[in-house]
Amino acid sequence: MRLHRLAVTAFGPFGGTQTVDFDELSSAGLFLLHGPTGAGKTSVLDAVCYALYGSVPGARQGGGQGTTLRSDHAAPATRTEVTLDLTVAGRRLEVTRQPPWERPKKRGTGTTLDKAQTWLREYDATAGAWKDLSRSHQEIGEEITQLLGMSREQFCQVVLLPQGDFARFLRADAEARGKLLGRLFDTRRFADVEKRLAERRRATEAQVRDGDAELLADAHRMQQAAGDAMELPTLAPGEPGLAEAVLSAAAVARSTAREQLTVAACTLTAAESAQAAAARALDDARERDRLQRRFAQARERAASLEQGAEAYREAQALMERARKAEAVAPALDLRESSEAEHRRAAAAEARARALLPEAFADAGAAGLASAARRTAEELGGLDSARRAERRLAELLDERAGLDRQEHADADLLQEAEAWLDGWEERRTALQAEADSAQKDAALAEQLAERREPARQRLRAARLRDQLAQDTDRAVERVRSAKDTALRAKQHWLDLKEQRLNGIAAELAAHLTDGEPCAVCGATEHPAPARKVAGHVGREEEEHALTAYQRADEQRAEDERRLGVAREALAAASAEAGDTPAGQLAQELQELEERYTRARGAAAELHAAQERLRQAGHEHDRRLAARQEAAVRTASRVGHRERLDRERAALEEELDRARGSLDSVAARAAQLERRTALLTDAADAARAADDSAQRLKDADARLADAAFRAGFETPQAAAAALLDPAAHRELQRRLDAWQHEEAAVRAVLAEADTAAAAREPRADPDAAQRTADEADRRLRAAASAHDAARRRCAELDRLSARAAVSVRRLAPLREEYDRVARMAALAAGTSADNERRMRLESYVLAARLEQVAAAATVRLRRMSSGRYTLVHSDDRTGRGRSGLGLHVVDAWTGRERDTATLSGGETFFASLALALGLADVVTDEAGGVRLDTLFIDEGFGSLDDQTLDEVLDVLDSLRERDRSVGIVSHVPDLRRRIHAQLEVVKGRSGSALRQRGV
Repeated sequence: MRLHRLAVTAFGPFGGTQTVDFDELSSAGLFLLHGPTGAGKTSVLDAVCYALYGSVPGARQGGGQGTTLRSDHAAPATRTEVTLDLTVAGRRLEVTRQPPWERPKKRGTGTTLDKAQTWLREYDATAGAWKDLSRSHQEIGEEITQLLGMSREQFCQVVLLPQGDFARFLRADAEARGKLLGRLFDTRRFADVEKRLAERRRATEAQVRDGDAELLADAHRMQQAAGDAMELPTLAPGEPGLAEAVLSAAAVARSTAREQLTVAACTLTAAESAQAAAARALDDARERDRLQRRFAQARERAASLEQGAEAYREAQALMERARKAEAVAPALDLRESSEAEHRRAAAAEARARALLPEAFADAGAAGLASAARRTAEELGGLDSARRAERRLAELLDERAGLDRQEHADADLLQEAEAWLDGWEERRTALQAEADSAQKDAALAEQLAERREPARQRLRAARLRDQLAQDTDRAVERVRSAKDTALRAKQHWLDLKEQRLNGIAAELAAHLTDGEPCAVCGATEHPAPARKVAGHVGREEEEHALTAYQRADEQRAEDERRLGVAREALAAASAEAGDTPAGQLAQELQELEERYTRARGAAAELHAAQERLRQAGHEHDRRLAARQEAAVRTASRVGHRERLDRERAALEEELDRARGSLDSVAARAAQLERRTALLTDAADAARAADDSAQRLKDADARLADAAFRAGFETPQAAAAALLDPAAHRELQRRLDAWQHEEAAVRAVLAEADTAAAAREPRADPDAAQRTADEADRRLRAAASAHDAARRRCAELDRLSARAAVSVRRLAPLREEYDRVARMAALAAGTSADNERRMRLESYVLAARLEQVAAAATVRLRRMSSGRYTLVHSDDRTGRGRSGLGLHVVDAWTGRERDTATLSGGETFFASLALALGLADVVTDEAGGVRLDTLFIDEGFGSLDDQTLDEVLDVLDSLRERDRSVGIVSHVPDLRRRIHAQLEVVKGRSGSALRQRGV
């Protein structure tokens, strides 16, 4: 990297524009930057750093993201600006930065804050002109950092060598050295490795603890299952040996549980045997008690049978007489039925004779039958008279029908003549109605064709009027939407301007110490900007932008709808024309009324044609009816004469047959009733005679049957006969006595029952109590055996589960042991790490050893070969080792701490250390060539000889075309170094002057 030109305006102590030509200063190789205290020597270096990284070193950054860099001597209208022209990695670049600027408002009073600006340009040698690369803070910061290969902290330590920092570095402890070296060499990745190992150790430890906790939980469950047969291990989750202790305790618990199961099984077998014996004894006692009670009950039943023996014999005698009487029962039944039948026949004969005339009161059955035959013969002679009577009635009806037809035909002829007289007039009127309806139908068709176009035109006119109103409203909405969108846009732009003015405070809210700034890349933020009252954030701006976008979308939508409405209005106007909708509606109404009248009149066309057709049919029908009526009248004359002759003959025959009665039917009914009464009386008389004979025969058979059965009289046999219910009851009593007697004899004859009766009295209650006690003991033994079996099964299950858990945790425990050893080794807490050196410290120690070796080359020249810097990894007290720094004095041969060096020795030692560090950091950054270096202060503590040696060392840096700028106010250096950049302090601000070039 080589600096060519620096221009600053209103920066630091420089109120105006000052320019530094580094090409002229670098031509001498070594140049001096001097001036009085407070003139602004360091500000030149700050300007270089600000141009590259957007911030200045250390505390000089101040607050407000660069707002404190502005010169107090600058005019209000002059903006702070830094421009640096440099060559890096073979590319000629120009960086221009303007920090945030609180300028006067262009309108009104007060100030407004302009945001920071950055430009990056590259010189195109082919075109001979500068070309713009970027205006983004972030892109420019990333580009510069990538080209230089160093962060701002590394640049300030390597290019702008601050001697005070390295003097403190020499005297600092290991922790302070570690912080500085960590920033320079960016060893955060090694610290991240330590952190990652520690996190993995904690994670795996937590997993192991969780697994051990589950294992202990299973152990507690096994202890609950085993009762007092298991003791839990006293180890905590995560401690070594916990798994083996749990498995060992589980094995002891399982062995004890199996022994208990064996004891419980033996106890259960004994209890089952005792229970079986008690059950058999109980069954024997119950059986003996049953037999003894059975024998006693049989003796009691036998005594009861002995007492009822007499009643049994009487029932047997009664049953025997009933069985004999059953042989007489059919004769008794026959006699009773014959007597009942005779009584019924005699009653029927008396009723039949009561209906006959007195002349037949004493007639026998034969006389009554003969009289019935004579009456029936007389009734048969009236059949011809009944047929004549029916024919006469038919003739009278037929004659009446002829009279009715004659009257009807007369009325029909009269009506037909009257209707036919007006036929021509009626036909003419109907034809006129049909012709008129035909004309109205044609008119209705014409009007119907005109209706739809008229309706369409009216709808178009109404749509035209509606669309005209919609278009007016759409125009108003578009106007309102435009106003709303303009107001929303103005509100968004105002908020955006306010946010841009306060963007520094918003960016500062996300700054974190040690993390680079998104704008300038600085990792130190000594004075970040603060939000003021009314600050506008991103959310408010985005809300305002969203509101503007919605308003603009609504405006576009309203304009689209207005266009659609105008197109529809044009189409409707083209169809409807300019005629008002009211006039079109009136015309359509008149057309509809005419169409309705014509359609109503046309609707009568079919009816008129139908009436005309029906009238023709009626005319034809009337003519035919008149002709038919004339024919029927002529035929009725001969028919009426034939009916009159037949009627006279029938009436004469009927007068002979009726006699004194009004009709033949009445005479026939009289004869039929008399024939029926005589026949019924004859039948009743014969039935009474037959029933009397059968009753006599039944009495004879009953007397014979009673005698044969051993009864003196039929009445005695009837008294001995039992009804079915009494017979069944008596038979049941006899059967029950016999069954009871047989059962008692059978029980008394049983050998086991008799043997049980001879034994002592049985006690089933005592046997039951003994059996209950045996059952209780059996249940207790079975419960104990089941509990022991479940305990063994549960312990086996939990032991298997614990064994699975132990196998599953084994790889995790091995990983935890491995990660824990690695984490302890990287953290310096492991016993294997003898020097207790952290991984990051180990890497930094290697870097420090390289720095010490590079610094020793120049320190030996500055100290005339007396001093050598060496790295020490010895532990100090109980602390950790790794970042010790000692100096070896060649005069004494002793190694001592760098804190024992004098002031001048400390300066050139720190200068040598800074130059060595610059070489190492340069190599670490990828070998970027540093052609311009600055060394700040410290030369006043050197004597003349040492100063010459130091200057010789610095002058040797020109060997590789480097230029070194010394920042100092030591007067002797102005004599020794001819190329100078002087900072002149004045009341209006400082100025820069170049001399000796």
